[in-house]
Amino acid sequence: MTSSELVEAIRHINGNRSSNILKNGEQITIPGILPAPIVEKTVPVPKDFEVRAIYLTGIMAASDHGLRIIRHWREVGGNAVVFDIKDSDGSVTIPFEHPLLGKHQVYIHDLPKFVHFLHSENMHAIARIAIFRDERMVVEHPELAVQSKRTKQPWRENGKLVWTDSSNPKVQDYNIALAKFVAQSGADEIQFDYVRFPAEGDQKDASFVFQTEHPESNEPETQLCKAAQPESTNSSPVGATDNSPGRKPRAADKKGNKSRRDGTNSPTACDKSSKAPRGYQRSDAIVGFLKKAYAELHPTGVLLSLDVFGVMAWQRPVDLSHTGQDIVGMAKYCDVLSPMIYPSHFFGMDNIEHPGDAPEHFIGESMERFELITKGSGVVIRPWLQAFRWRTKTYSPEYIKVQVATAKEKGGIGFLFWNAANDYSKPYEAMPEMKAANAKEKDKFFRGDELPTAAVKASLTPAAVPASAETASH
Repeated sequence: MTSSELVEAIRHINGNRSSNILKNGEQITIPGILPAPIVEKTVPVPKDFEVRAIYLTGIMAASDHGLRIIRHWREVGGNAVVFDIKDSDGSVTIPFEHPLLGKHQVYIHDLPKFVHFLHSENMHAIARIAIFRDERMVVEHPELAVQSKRTKQPWRENGKLVWTDSSNPKVQDYNIALAKFVAQSGADEIQFDYVRFPAEGDQKDASFVFQTEHPESNEPETQLCKAAQPESTNSSPVGATDNSPGRKPRAADKKGNKSRRDGTNSPTACDKSSKAPRGYQRSDAIVGFLKKAYAELHPTGVLLSLDVFGVMAWQRPVDLSHTGQDIVGMAKYCDVLSPMIYPSHFFGMDNIEHPGDAPEHFIGESMERFELITKGSGVVIRPWLQAFRWRTKTYSPEYIKVQVATAKEKGGIGFLFWNAANDYSKPYEAMPEMKAANAKEKDKFFRGDELPTAAVKASLTPAAVPASAETASH
């Protein structure tokens, strides 16, 4: 319950008292005190469970306002929430002990209790962990950062010290340990974000552990498909920069502010015969990490989902060589892929001057490509969709509906709405309209999946506690 609800509950259970003053030795009954800590279990669902989710920061999720957002999302037809466990600045929102973490600010003080609340609302609980972009880690443990070949100091991406070495076993093991702890706290799904190498900055100066372990790896990542597109003048991946209102939150919202590519062709299946001999590459390090993580997490019963750049569906060599996100390889060691296919982030592609105003085109093209290159893998494609007005003049409930309908038509199962400020006013309006349309035309926008069993609402046992006037006054 929220703090205001608790106040009202205390007044009600104590005879609707109006006074805030207690006499010395007077007893009051406080509802909601648990006889023992909550032990919450994962509510297992198949990987093709249709998730309809919004994203909340850890700070928001732990607040009264966050609880109201969750309840309202449920009321309009949502069935899942993505919430931060670790964001890209390295902040961990829950109590967690690890030699590499140390003392940290906690926002979600009782994770099993929070997950229990989500389950009581029949919500699928998705815990987001930003993996390799971890500012706190590289500041406190610079030896775990990407290293500069030139200075022999921690490498910086466009002046920012934010990237751990994605191939460093200590970094990988820390993130897996955190993910396992969250899984054992009752979360239903672990979502890895920033599961990649840095895509910006002086790439030639960046040095990684895997290059020492595999000297042959210093050759560039080779082209995976004959269908790879010609490079544009700007060679960094879509959404790679961290200052866009469309992506990850912090003081200045992140991810994806540069214009990109042009000239895309229709999707073509990967031809393995086109793969030239090569040494160990960034993509091998990412796939190796996921193989290890999946082996640890899968037995716990949680789903594992991965956030990936939307442009990775184009299988461009420059994107692969920087990020290491080989979609075909990654699909083997997860249940769900969640490409970030925000229309506004495809600036400069397909000769469309205002991509943010062409959601049907970019959602459709991206989904077709992802479905094709993952065909036969069994992985589910569940996209991140745009719930913000950046670089578009047409953002509205209709904009939301076009994205959802197009993603479903092209093979997507479920959807995730991203808004860095957690403002979902347009999805709130769109959801009832989509539900009404589904009643007229079956499953037009979504199937309407719900958790297999209704999770039991919290049964809180009231406890009488003595309190002095000094300690119990409000």
